[in-house]
Amino acid sequence: MLQKHTSRNGLRIVLENIASVRSVTIGVWVRTGSRDETVENNGISHFLEHMFFKGTEKRTAKEIAEEFDAIGGQVNAFTSKEYTCYYAKVLDTHKEFALEMLTDMFFHSKFAQEEIDKEKNVVLEEIKMAEDTPDDIVHDLLAEASYGGQPLGFPILGIEERLNAFTSEDLHQYQLEHYRPDNIVISVAGNVDTSFIDKIETAFDQFKQTSKVSTLEKSIFTPKQLTRKKETEQAHLCLGYQGLPIGATNIFSLVIVNNVLGGSMSSRLFQEIRENRGLAYSVFSYHSSFLDDGLLTIYAGTGNEHLPVLKETIHQTVAELIEHGLTDKELRNSKEQLKGNLVLGLESTNSRMSRNGKNELLMGKHRSLDELITEIDAVSMESTNELIKQIFKSDYASALISS
Repeated sequence: MLQKHTSRNGLRIVLENIASVRSVTIGVWVRTGSRDETVENNGISHFLEHMFFKGTEKRTAKEIAEEFDAIGGQVNAFTSKEYTCYYAKVLDTHKEFALEMLTDMFFHSKFAQEEIDKEKNVVLEEIKMAEDTPDDIVHDLLAEASYGGQPLGFPILGIEERLNAFTSEDLHQYQLEHYRPDNIVISVAGNVDTSFIDKIETAFDQFKQTSKVSTLEKSIFTPKQLTRKKETEQAHLCLGYQGLPIGATNIFSLVIVNNVLGGSMSSRLFQEIRENRGLAYSVFSYHSSFLDDGLLTIYAGTGNEHLPVLKETIHQTVAELIEHGLTDKELRNSKEQLKGNLVLGLESTNSRMSRNGKNELLMGKHRSLDELITEIDAVSMESTNELIKQIFKSDYASALISS
């Protein structure tokens, strides 16, 4: 049973008791990411996430790591385009410790200049590592090709010049503006009862509400074709089509279409490009939903000499999808696969915490597993075929990295 609670300061708490497990996962979800940045501070959301682990007023960075290791717990964080999450997974007997540790990091991180200077080098190495992985950075290039200079087109990691300019004052100011109670959800899942809500409320009671309200500037899909030269053994290609935002009524139709196109080993792209023609080792498609938009991406990597054939094969596959739509078998199998993935994906406290946290943070509503399965079963051939024409008959963005 999912419990929801809103504190006096506007902080939202969602808690799901799973009595059959012995773990508890606590996540602090903040509605801020690279989309909330400017050209001048691009990368600050991700850098701030790093700095929360670099020491508080009563713990050093090493002590934070040692104390979690000492109880066999896990603590980590990640940043996306629209949110940042800090989470800890521990045995149920250590849930109060995990909550205290997260709040200590959240409210009392020092952002010492010495630690900032060291962490800049760490993040710079992370950027360099991404640069050495062309099948990774081609997706950043596609975001730029899809949204240009808009924040949705910014890289999450930022760029070296901006990174080097960040100061302790910059971090504190960004935290003050975006880390507000109304912008945050605490999500808990595991062997924990509703009395833990009171402990969370007490721990975050020091969090004061501000008068600032988040505003979202609507993103506009502005597809372009971008090419970047880089010494690489393969050519890496991404195509991007405008998709659907989070919470769209026909989102499951799109999930099924994506699954048939390139979302599984039995998909059309995988079977035609890898299995039948041997053009690529890695080929797939996926859909990313944002608050007000979405992007359906097709990726494939191949030798430079095979690039023209690869492009032609992708376009042929998409053209056949537009002309003939899905088969009855594809629709039926994709529904079952989607339902299976949905159920199996909720078998850990981590996944339950993530699902509940994102739903509350981005949509403010939750649907039961039975409701979701009913929606999947309701997807019709007509709805998928309409969506195929809507998405794939429009202009698309493309990103290519090759030597």
